[in-house]
Amino acid sequence: MNELQALLNDALLRTKHVENGAIIDIKQQKVCASTSGFNVPPDDALNLIYAFHQNLLQVRRGGLFFKEKHYKSVRADKHSIYLQNPDRGLIVVKTKTFILVATYKGDMYPSVCVEAVEKL
Repeated sequence: MNELQALLNDALLRTKHVENGAIIDIKQQKVCASTSGFNVPPDDALNLIYAFHQNLLQVRRGGLFFKEKHYKSVRADKHSIYLQNPDRGLIVVKTKTFILVATYKGDMYPSVCVEAVEKL
């Protein structure tokens, strides 16, 4: 297990505010760490990168497809996107080097989930 993997498990999942998470390396355009059993397909990783660099307004208006499900945008700015569908929430946070994506169950309190991801 690499350091990023350990960080996801220890600093994010341990909070119990999110279900799963992954870290995407923006430059390499691939997932470099993810929680156990959480597979982010390469196309979804690229879509998340693209959403921040050229498509944020469209994400705000139309939402985003992730793992073959549509998520409606609740909040989007240049560093984070918060989306929901009836079953799940999706939080995406961008730094200079990485994009962190995390999911949480629909019955969780969204702002607590967003805060947990943004702190990581």
